[in-house]
Amino acid sequence: MQTLGKYCIFIASLFYNRERFKVYVRLTIDECMRIGIDSVFIVAITATFIGAVAAVQTAYNLVSPAIPLYVIGTIVRDMAILEFAPTITCIVLAGKVGSNIAGGLGTMRITEQVDAIDVMGINAASYLVLPKITAALITIPMLCVIAGFLSIMGGFISGTITGALTESQYIYGIRWDFNPGGIYFAIIKSFVFAYLISSISAFKGFFTTGGALEVGQSSTNAVTSSTIAILFADYILAQLLADILLGQ
Repeated sequence: MQTLGKYCIFIASLFYNRERFKVYVRLTIDECMRIGIDSVFIVAITATFIGAVAAVQTAYNLVSPAIPLYVIGTIVRDMAILEFAPTITCIVLAGKVGSNIAGGLGTMRITEQVDAIDVMGINAASYLVLPKITAALITIPMLCVIAGFLSIMGGFISGTITGALTESQYIYGIRWDFNPGGIYFAIIKSFVFAYLISSISAFKGFFTTGGALEVGQSSTNAVTSSTIAILFADYILAQLLADILLGQ
């Protein structure tokens, strides 16, 4: 509870004694490049191969002739939109982006750069952390959309190359019984996960004490805490939103 209270106070401190708006615009654009653009490759590779594996495994387990082959496309579509794109992608980003944020802020803390910013009369938490959270909220949902598309495309490529089903069967399976609520569900989840990754990692890095060893520990704690928070939030959102958006 002490850590939770400290975290809430830290988040509240981001919104007072702020700098001018154009300062945050420049900083946010720089963070969008680090968080978003630099993560496209790992997200693309992960999403494509997860979709490919899902299609192959689904085809392998369809042993009943009563089940049409286009169901493979339907299963890959639902798995990609509801879980693979938002959850798995954000867990991967928790490892890449979260450790980067925590390590960067932790290094600035132990080298007294954060203290120097405070001495100049600038709110260091707002100046350093708020652009990172804003950039994560902008770029991570975009990465999740890309991941969803590439997962479905990976399933299409692997399913057709291995001969599990034809192109028309896969496309029909993608379109069959489609519920648009799944897309809204995935986007909502990606926004929540983006906030958790950026804010928890920034919190762990901002309050680093000690030396280089503690910076590494802060990065590890940031990844661990962000991953646990993502999985917990995934369950909560599924309970709250499944009935509303998915009709289940």
